[in-house]
Amino acid sequence: MAKPHDDYAPLSQFLDAFPDVSGNEVNGLGETTPRPATPFFWHPPSKQSFGDLQDAVLQHHRLSAGVRATYSPKAPRGPRAVEQVQLQVDRDAAAWTADIKTFALENEADLVGIVPMKPEYVYEGYEISEPWLIMIGVAMDHERLNAAPDTLDEPTSAVEVGEQYNRAARVSRNLTNYIMGQGHYAKAYAGPYASALLMIPPAIAAGFGELGKHGSLINRTYGSSFRLSAVVTKMPLLADAPDVFGADDFCASCQVCTKACPPGAISETKQTVRGVEKWYVDFDKCIPYFGEALGCGICIGRCPWSKPGTAPRLAEKMLARRARLADED
Repeated sequence: MAKPHDDYAPLSQFLDAFPDVSGNEVNGLGETTPRPATPFFWHPPSKQSFGDLQDAVLQHHRLSAGVRATYSPKAPRGPRAVEQVQLQVDRDAAAWTADIKTFALENEADLVGIVPMKPEYVYEGYEISEPWLIMIGVAMDHERLNAAPDTLDEPTSAVEVGEQYNRAARVSRNLTNYIMGQGHYAKAYAGPYASALLMIPPAIAAGFGELGKHGSLINRTYGSSFRLSAVVTKMPLLADAPDVFGADDFCASCQVCTKACPPGAISETKQTVRGVEKWYVDFDKCIPYFGEALGCGICIGRCPWSKPGTAPRLAEKMLARRARLADED
């Protein structure tokens, strides 16, 4: 079980690797003016100031054979990108949208959503010129996820997370190659290592759910037990819409993840981050435990929405509540 907040003392190897700047400052906590997100912890060290901390965390994770194998270059993350064929298949946006979603769902995806690319989806210093963004979601095994916190000898949750990141990568890479084979340009973006693309904002816009108090998405089917990847493309597509069903309202009064977080990194109230009021997880408190527990995941594993079969019932309940309140107004 998770340790109580007041009992947790971060390992010195992580504290010593922190740079002089706070991660919360880099993320824009307290800033009232919107701006692009700054490249951060999971980016290449040359693009961010937390390279030593990233290395300390990864070195600790490599001590676990299970985690090391999951993130090995030999792990099954899908094929290399193929060349774009010269003859472009011409179909309308509706037909391509249906085709792309079918292909993804038949090739390991559990969620597929499409949105137009926006500047706020791109980290500062990067560029993405493709007009369309295809978001991919893959569900996790909740029992394995909920085994967190992990140890070096029993990394059950971390291995599950790694395997699902690999599956998400396979979906995005196979979908990219399919699109390139139709004569349209595409490029895959797969986690956990960040590149140009922020994943959560476009996933919300694509209808994957709402941002939870724990800083991860809550989906009406899978709760928070899923991982993301994406594909950008020039193929003509149609956009999906956000799915608002009351998870945000639920989080306002729920304290499960707040109390379960060993370092106390999850705030009970929303914070202003780069001009937006949102749920925010304190990076400086979270990451030392994240490193120690091989990726942690306690907050999303304990989230009431993540228990199998619970999310649809909670979504129905919250939608009924929203309708009732609307009628009263």
